[in-house]
Amino acid sequence: MSTAVALPEPLAAPKVNKWFVAAAVALGALMEIVDTSIVNVALTQMQASLGATLSEIGWVITSYGIANVIILPLSAWLGDRFGKKNYFIFSLIGFVVASALCGLATTLPMLVAARILQGLTGGGLLAKAQAILFETFPREEQAMAQGFFGAIAIAGPAIGPTLGGWIVTNVDWRWIFFINLPIGVIGVFMCMAALPRDVEQRVKKRVDWIAILMLAVGIGSFQAFLEEGNSEDWFDSPFIVALGVSTVVGIVAFVQRTLASDAPVVDLRVLRYRSLAAGSVLSIVLGMALYGGIFAIPIFAQTILGFTSQQVGMMMLPSALMSAVAMGLASRIVGKLDPRIALACGAVILTTSIFLLSNLTMNTSSGDFQLPLIIRSFGTVFMFLPLSLAAIGPIPKKDVAAASGFYNLTRQLGGSIGVAALTTLLARRQSFHSAVIGEKLVSSDPETLQRLEQIAQGFMARGVDSTTAHQQAFALLKGSIERQASVISFSDTFWATAVLIICTLPLILLLGKPQKGAAVAVDH
Repeated sequence: MSTAVALPEPLAAPKVNKWFVAAAVALGALMEIVDTSIVNVALTQMQASLGATLSEIGWVITSYGIANVIILPLSAWLGDRFGKKNYFIFSLIGFVVASALCGLATTLPMLVAARILQGLTGGGLLAKAQAILFETFPREEQAMAQGFFGAIAIAGPAIGPTLGGWIVTNVDWRWIFFINLPIGVIGVFMCMAALPRDVEQRVKKRVDWIAILMLAVGIGSFQAFLEEGNSEDWFDSPFIVALGVSTVVGIVAFVQRTLASDAPVVDLRVLRYRSLAAGSVLSIVLGMALYGGIFAIPIFAQTILGFTSQQVGMMMLPSALMSAVAMGLASRIVGKLDPRIALACGAVILTTSIFLLSNLTMNTSSGDFQLPLIIRSFGTVFMFLPLSLAAIGPIPKKDVAAASGFYNLTRQLGGSIGVAALTTLLARRQSFHSAVIGEKLVSSDPETLQRLEQIAQGFMARGVDSTTAHQQAFALLKGSIERQASVISFSDTFWATAVLIICTLPLILLLGKPQKGAAVAVDH
């Protein structure tokens, strides 16, 4: 049975400047989002500076991701227990301190520990920023508010490599962390002035530490499973098997304990809202497309085309700026249109851009990326904004914080799943195509055999003996085969992403339409 009830007005003071609030929380969210991708371009420099191996330096990213996904679902409970303003400012200060510690780290363990702290505090910034916007703006202005937030959420991952590439090339890798200090200090003062005072709770409920531990084990193990699976050859590694077991045990135990609790640390009951359940699945797919694409394109440009980190960053900058323009346009259109229709249009646009990216070749230039990336910006925007509104918009304000934390968790996990899946698919398809191309060329193509002989003769003309010359000629051919196989495997990953988006489109029918005004139907 559904009954219309009048929801209470947000706890913000009447004279609060809502756009000042939006700017304040967006500044903190921007730092967190940029830091999810800015580190990727500096790993080589960190490895050389700290004397770490390639597998060891990967924990700089893995540790942040694990800490981040653990805190995201807890953000609503932490905000309720300590106050939204107090928790957001605490997270912002903690993020700034952790950034300073990252920049000052002299050993890998110090850097990993600082990144864990950065992930724990950063997770609160992202989830609470979106929840605060939903609670501050009236329903008729939520499209504009979420458009403002979405421009940051989408442009951030693209700005990260651009900014990081410039800093690493022209200054030093430590400044990708130090740059957060002045921005964070400004953000703290803005939040202290802008956010409304918290209403003190009269009753402090008991903390379920066992549930928090189960959550940390389950979600943390799953994130590590995704981050390290490909490098450890998945289930051939006892370490990955152990992570898989602890993921299942931790998550199942956490869900059982949470559903049986009267005061859960994570309110999974918000999934009773059909719009949030369907929106969360679509959010995972969007995270895969957004973060997976941002992961795949720089790798293609660097490994196939030989671009530097700075060149990759500059290549992706126009599309990042276009995301902000597209978000402004989308916020006006979506406010007048059923979000489900806008979401379907965005999915079509995004799929089109992915199909265009699947046509990349070894002769592709940076200019050839621009049209697909700009189209991708519009597609992502027209998926991100309507999806947020359709998934969270119909939910009563009392449940918005819990819903926002869970929704942001799904997008973060979607990104991790996307990167892990695309990495694995890329490696396996490259091996497959390399074997197929190599077998056809070497065993049955007379022109290839003749070309091999010509190359060998060229080496011998320079004084190389016959055996070595033929080995070097074959090595050149093998390198060419590997590059061609890599190009085809990238095309396969883009096709797989497009097909995944198309297959999940029917879930749009389960999403809700945000209601106007304060009256919301609440299911009993």
